[in-house]
Order: sequence, then structure tokens, then C-alpha cells
Amino acid sequence: MKKQFKLGVIGFGATAESVLRGVVLSDLLRAKKVAAYCEEGNFSEEIDELGINVTDDCAFLVSNSEFVVLACDPHKFAETVKNFGGYVPEKVISLMPKVKKNAIKNAFGITPVKVARCITNLPCEIGSGVTGVDMTDFNKSTDDTDFITAVFDCLGNVLSVDESRMNAVTALNCDGTVYALMLVDSLVDAAVAQGLGKEEAKALVLQTLSGTCEMVARGEKTPSQLILEVSKYSGGAVQTVKTLEDGGFRKVIADAVEASVKYGKD
Repeated sequence: MKKQFKLGVIGFGATAESVLRGVVLSDLLRAKKVAAYCEEGNFSEEIDELGINVTDDCAFLVSNSEFVVLACDPHKFAETVKNFGGYVPEKVISLMPKVKKNAIKNAFGITPVKVARCITNLPCEIGSGVTGVDMTDFNKSTDDTDFITAVFDCLGNVLSVDESRMNAVTALNCDGTVYALMLVDSLVDAAVAQGLGKEEAKALVLQTLSGTCEMVARGEKTPSQLILEVSKYSGGAVQTVKTLEDGGFRKVIADAVEASVKYGKD
């Protein structure tokens, strides 16, 4: 039986709002085909203005949505399921970190449920993120895989990956934003200490990092080749590389990624 809503979102916060904003503002779905159940608090004024269906009846949303997005607190998942009123969703898109597909399926007993597990990141809020997606449960339906991909295309890029590697994906796309933010913050602070104004330093850092990432993305040269190239013409770059290597820069990054992956497994 055809459902009233194509997409029903359960959750409150930046992740849920990113999906709601993305699918409606991109015209992937009309507002009337989207519903949201708010666990606590209220959605932002921007989300209210989208014209989507907002309900405080979780069972109503689950029973009337073709795809149910779980963007709730993973620690409250079991409690949230109790609000389903016995209804079992046929198709689930999970945005909950650390909650594996089997755990979601087991919550619904013997009733078969298809689950796509997805990990977004902070830049998804502005449509410039990247989402790791395991949608192998839907491989027999190109309509379903195309739709799931389209949902996250609205938020940026999409990387299809098996769930067994999802912790590594999380360490880079989700937790990885911290590396970029700390690098920007540290470079700006260091530049200010050397006499630059904060806004001047910020502008220089952001454009330098943006331009460098664009060069790497073009794929004409590897990062290692680009490091050698800039080092040929800048003695300061040579000193930068030496200082970072002597300080264990690469090991610190590797240790941080490993710690993130380990946390995902615990």
C-alpha cells in the first residue's frame, strides 16, 4: 500500500534538520511528502517554514512513511522504538552513530526490515558534506538505492561503503572535521602571534587550505609531489616539513584516527 509520506524523519537536532532542509530545498521531495517527529524541543524557524508535516505522534509517522529516517540519540533508540506503537518500518535510513544494522533489525523482532546505515558530517548542514552509506540491504531495488543516494546528494557527496568499514569512514568524515577545525584555529592563532590581524590570518588560512584541497582534488599531482614542489622554492616550507616531522605530526594524526575507530568498535 502506498504511504502518505515518502520520508519520515525521527529526531531533533542538526542532523535531522540537515536532511529535512536538503530534500525540500533541493526539490527532491515536495514538503507534503515529508514528515517529522520531534522527540524533544522544537525545530528551528527555518524548518517550520519549509511547510513539512510535523507530528508528535511517532506511530502515525512510522505507519505512514515509506522510508523512516532514524536521526535520534543512539542512547535513546530503544526508548524511541517503544513510541512506534507496534508498527514496524519496512525501510529504515539510520543516521545513528555506533548502532549497527543488526541491532536496529533486532529491535523489531522477526519482522524483516531493510536498513541503510549512513554517517553524515558537520558540513552537511550547508550542503558541502560527505556521507558514508551502506545500503546493501536495498541492492535488489535500484529505485530505493537511487532514492537513498539522492537524499544525501542534497547534503554534499556520497560514498558507498560496506558497514564493516564504517568506523574508519566515521573517523575521517565525521570526526575528521575536528582535524580541519583545529588546524585552522591553530594556524590563525600562530599567525596572530607573529603580528597578523585575526581576520587577515583567517582569510589567508582558509583560502590557502581551500586552494590546496582543490589542487589535490584535481588529481594532477599527489600530496607528496606537491609538498616536494613547494619545498623546492621555499626554504620556509622545508623548515615547516622538518618541524612537523620531528614533532611526530603524522603519528599524532594516525593515533587520533585509530582512537576514533576504536571508540566506534567499543
